[in-house]
Amino acid sequence: MKSFRVGQIVPSSNVTMETEIPALLSARGQVHPETFTFHSSRMRMKKVTAEELKAMDGDSDRCAMELSDARVDVLGYACLVAIMSMGHGYHRESAKRLGQVTKDNDAEAPVITSAGALVDGLHAMGAKKVVVVAPYMKPLAEMVVEYIRAEGIEVTTWRALEISDNLAVAAHDPMNLPGIVAEMDTSDVDAVVLSACVQMPSLRAVPMAEAVTGKPVVTAAIATTWAMLKALDLDTLVPGGGALLSGKY
Repeated sequence: MKSFRVGQIVPSSNVTMETEIPALLSARGQVHPETFTFHSSRMRMKKVTAEELKAMDGDSDRCAMELSDARVDVLGYACLVAIMSMGHGYHRESAKRLGQVTKDNDAEAPVITSAGALVDGLHAMGAKKVVVVAPYMKPLAEMVVEYIRAEGIEVTTWRALEISDNLAVAAHDPMNLPGIVAEMDTSDVDAVVLSACVQMPSLRAVPMAEAVTGKPVVTAAIATTWAMLKALDLDTLVPGGGALLSGKY
């Protein structure tokens, strides 16, 4: 049985990615034999503001170096808004630069970002129109929406929950999300982005949100898991992971 080391570059105040990603990959164990271990390096960030996000992103090279010291098999940059706040298309630049860091450390490993994973996952599903729910203050949420639009995906409507403290984002009850989505017009969309944030918990709410909307539901954590499995050249079937992790994509 093969085991993979999964490295995560996370904001210092993030407490969700180290629960949701392992939960998904553990659920994958119901249908596949591989096992995973999880290893993190942290970038300092408490408030979700443009200033703190920019300063935090500067720490990502150090995190990639540290994780490559552990010879991880894949690295995930687990902060969607930090990437998206740095300018359109920045997920490509970030992944390339951090990948070079691992290569220079004689421990080359693929690097994926939550931002790139969300965009790539939506494209893989053929989603041309989406609605988006994000916990950020409105200016940052709008930045995320424009980033997604710049990648050729129409965001027909979006909702910002306006939570600035990152720990408060983690404390948001995921079971509030289906009700929030139910108030949005999803009639003409191809998919629902239930959580455009890796810190806002959402996994438990995915089945209910799919039932409420009748649409495929994607989250940043689900997309990140999908991209990690793709980078490891593994099957993308994860029970309970929604449409993107159905194994079709």
